[in-house]
Amino acid sequence: MTAPLTPPHQPPHDDPWQTPPAGDSPYSWAEAEEGPDMKTEARQAAVVMVAIAVSGLLLGLLWLWLAPRIPLISDDTAVFLKDTESEEAIGADGTFALLALAFGAVSAVLVFLFHRRGGIGLVIGLALGGLLGAVLAWQLGGWFGPTSDVVAHARAAGKGVTFDAPLELNAKGALLAWPVAAMVVHLALTALFGPRDPEPTGEWGAAYGPARSEDSQAWGGPEK
Repeated sequence: MTAPLTPPHQPPHDDPWQTPPAGDSPYSWAEAEEGPDMKTEARQAAVVMVAIAVSGLLLGLLWLWLAPRIPLISDDTAVFLKDTESEEAIGADGTFALLALAFGAVSAVLVFLFHRRGGIGLVIGLALGGLLGAVLAWQLGGWFGPTSDVVAHARAAGKGVTFDAPLELNAKGALLAWPVAAMVVHLALTALFGPRDPEPTGEWGAAYGPARSEDSQAWGGPEK
């Protein structure tokens, strides 16, 4: 007597790689990839970019208020640093960089809290907004700070009178502090607290599990 080629009582369609019928499984790839569509994501990225760029006005005002001044003096023939060993110029750059790092961290936290499911478009908007905000802050601080016409300022101040040099950003790399800090903080928050894709469950996931006991009994094997 030969064994049957097909074990009895075997349920049809037992191929684990077969695509499950629509509606049979509570899990679907659409649910796993649920998120804002392209238009919504682009609109959110644009709003984030504009809002962050506008906040550069506050950064510029804070830089203008907190940055140390560089004292100059004139003798009617030339303009000199009052203190040749002064580090105010470096202090101005450092103040801008520290403020930009703080603004980048805060903006990343706010964007993450309001848009937890944001995609790559939101990150690009965050980075571009930070860069535009830093440039706007730099220009604003220079615009409202002491005049850039040092000669005219020296003449107006008079001989031997100390006056402030223009507020300048000598280390242009400080402009990247805001976008870099924003992207790093946002990436860290997403990795730690971002939403996770649901694991496949239901009949489809069961197809990958161990064989059922009735199948082993049908073949005559011991039940475990």
